[in-house]
Amino acid sequence: MPAALALSPHLDDAAFSCGGTLALLAQAGWRVTMATLFTGSVADPKGFALACQTDKGLGPEVDYMALRRDEDRDAARALGIAPPCHMPFREAPHRGYASAPELFAEVRPNDGIVPDLTRALHTLIAETAPDLILAPQAVGGHVDHVQAVRALMDLAPAIPILWWRDFPYTVRDAAPREPLRERFADLPTQIVAFGARAQASKHEACAAYASQLGFQFGGADNLAAQLAREGGVERFRRSGALPDDLARLLDDAG
Repeated sequence: MPAALALSPHLDDAAFSCGGTLALLAQAGWRVTMATLFTGSVADPKGFALACQTDKGLGPEVDYMALRRDEDRDAARALGIAPPCHMPFREAPHRGYASAPELFAEVRPNDGIVPDLTRALHTLIAETAPDLILAPQAVGGHVDHVQAVRALMDLAPAIPILWWRDFPYTVRDAAPREPLRERFADLPTQIVAFGARAQASKHEACAAYASQLGFQFGGADNLAAQLAREGGVERFRRSGALPDDLARLLDDAG
């Protein structure tokens, strides 16, 4: 059975950005795993880190990341894929980024998480033995996405990678920030179109992240409208050659 591994910075990124492709692969008999890097719970968060949950109506007594990990499990079930893998790294607000603008600015000089991410990805890839990796391009410039890309590029696995365009950052601005654009500029584009069944799975999966829908989309109705505008299409840059059977699957899906 062929295997795919989606490397998601946060608990929602993979479903939002490539959920249709993941559902399509699962429907074709692939073993598909979403692994999220930054999912570690932090006891007694303070300051901006605490505000990241209270501004979503979640009190300080709530284990915010545990709630989000549960949402992620529901999303994986909706996509018809394997139970997700949750890695213990802390999100940027717990690594010294103290405001929303800082999350989308330059990576802090003292944010030395990339070597730890690279080692963890090496182990994860060895354990899951994927034939295909899906990962972000860091469109939008969130520092966690940037660090995830840098770690995977430092590892440079000899496996084809579909680098997704990070949704919904792709639609928030006419020209979203792309700090790693040059790293992807020479890679070929891969467009994946998927039918009604996979579209329905993606919508159900995205809706499972209930704690994020107001912040990311303005509510469930706007999520549905935005996904409809995407038209059952996801866009990637591709590194490495896709196996012939996978290339045919993606071509036939369109």
